[in-house]
Order: sequence, then C-alpha cells, then structure tokens
Amino acid sequence: MTATLAIDLPTCLTLQAKSRAELEQRSKFLLALKYFELGEITSGQPAQMAGMGRVAFLNGASRNGVPVIDMNAEEMELEFAHV
Repeated sequence: MTATLAIDLPTCLTLQAKSRAELEQRSKFLLALKYFELGEITSGQPAQMAGMGRVAFLNGASRNGVPVIDMNAEEMELEFAHV
C-alpha cells in the first residue's frame, strides 16, 4: 500500500533542477535515503519509493555518505574471513 504526499519546496530547489521530473526523482531519492539512514525502512523499501532497483539505491546511498551495512570491524572480519 502507498500514499501520496504533497510537499512545498523552496523556489531555489525548483530553479536548480533541469526539469520537474528530475526534481521529483531527486526528492523521492533523498526522502527515501533519510528514512533508510534512520533505520525506519529496509533497503528494498526506499529503492521502491525512489523508483529504482535495490542495488542502484544502495550505490546512491553510499555515494551520499550513508553506510549501507551496519557492522563493526570485528563483525566484518568474521563475515569476510573466508572470502
């Protein structure tokens, strides 16, 4: 189930975008990214919100400085010790 939400954006954001579609896509991605960063939704959900695949979303999250895994050094060492 989904819901539609209308958000008023500052004019400076609309002037920076090349098109309304680009602004809408970026806004969806950033909103989904923040919910993901806060741990409120799993990685598949924000990808769906942003209209993109899960891998593409995770790549975008990483490019925007949002960790895509939550493991400490010891957990990572155990996870990748056999690789």
